[in-house]
Amino acid sequence: MGERRRRPRVGGVRLRTSAAATLVVALVLAAASIAFVLLQRQQLETSLENVARQQASAVAAQVAKEGAAVDLVGGGGDQSLIQVVDSSGSVVAASPSVEGEAPVVALRPAPGEVTAVSSDRLPIGEGAKFVVVARGVTGPDGPMVVLAAQSLETVQQSTSVVGRLLAIGYPLVLLAVGLTSYWLTGRALAPVEAIRRRVATIDGTSALSARVPVPPGGDEIARLAQTMNSMLTRLQTGSEAQQRFVGDASHELRSPLATIRAAHEIQSLHPESTDWPSVSAEVLSELDRVDRLVADLLLLARSDEHGLALQLREVDLDDLVRSEGARLQRAGVHDVVVSAPPVRVLGDPHHLARALRNLTDNAKRHAHRRVELRLDANATTAWIDVVDDGPGVPQDERERIFERFVRLDQSRARDSGGTGLGLPIARQVARAHGGDLVVTDDAAGARFTLSIPRVRPDSWDRS
Repeated sequence: MGERRRRPRVGGVRLRTSAAATLVVALVLAAASIAFVLLQRQQLETSLENVARQQASAVAAQVAKEGAAVDLVGGGGDQSLIQVVDSSGSVVAASPSVEGEAPVVALRPAPGEVTAVSSDRLPIGEGAKFVVVARGVTGPDGPMVVLAAQSLETVQQSTSVVGRLLAIGYPLVLLAVGLTSYWLTGRALAPVEAIRRRVATIDGTSALSARVPVPPGGDEIARLAQTMNSMLTRLQTGSEAQQRFVGDASHELRSPLATIRAAHEIQSLHPESTDWPSVSAEVLSELDRVDRLVADLLLLARSDEHGLALQLREVDLDDLVRSEGARLQRAGVHDVVVSAPPVRVLGDPHHLARALRNLTDNAKRHAHRRVELRLDANATTAWIDVVDDGPGVPQDERERIFERFVRLDQSRARDSGGTGLGLPIARQVARAHGGDLVVTDDAAGARFTLSIPRVRPDSWDRS
């Protein structure tokens, strides 16, 4: 019902597009019509002027032979005229329509020259406009001028007819253009409206698996629909990941809290038999676990929102590696081998130490007896190998272990499983530095390789 009440407005893009198309066509058509009328008028006038020139040329040829005795009876028609004017300005021969009239124009070109003018003051045509051509010629009686005129009334009539036709057709064409553009725009925007209706049904409570319809073809609207579907896929993936993250985080936090609650409930029921040092150690251990888990969750949350903030400075990786090796020995690892030649990189010492700590903790949990730390570098990259002699990582699990809260041990025991966030954090630290973290096979077990880009010493900022 809500969708039915919110009908799309008749105006908007469809109406504006149709109006704009009609306006553009109106302007172009008006300019083209004016240009067409003017061009047609000019061509008709030029055509009649050429006729007058031909008449003047023909009569001039007769005058050159016969002089004033040239016969002009029947020449020119009712709306045209021909006059022959002598050197004194007298008309010596004329067509019947202007017989007895004075020269129609005062043009007197020299023999061999031709001049053309327009005039509406001729004694015939009742004020109609004429084009007059004057041609100078030398005859037996001396120099004379031949005047030939053609009426432009047909030009005016033709122009008037064309103008009326355009006046009738102009609004009809604009109406057709407006209706057609409105219809075509509606068809073009129909997929957009379908996309809008589908998106309007997607909210926080609906399934994010819904997708907008993709119209056929590869035009801009189809690409828009594909882009929106890609966005919905990312939103769905992010929502599902967030739900898994919240569920896993709840489980991880519930486990130590349940242990603490159980210890205190047992102590309350059997205070006389409680081993207080053991209970205290267990509670402190679980609280340490909660503290680490909360710190990891906060780190990941800040990293997801703003990216991992790095405080870059010169870091001696060999010092970090040796420090972790010593810590492993104090933690009870039987065989710790450290190979750490001097290597310096530009990085965040706190985050690099945390990533290395996560890798060594992971190696300590899975190693049987031996953990090996190897540091090496070339001109562009430094890498740290953390190798344990444990069972290794199956080939098909080597990417999954870098997902959050993923642990390969099925029991998820606290002593062996960890929080499931150490490896994801270590990889995120490596990639924030422009490097990476991968796992491969080693002769003894699993090998985790942390790579960090290296900056040449002469390019470091020592300010």
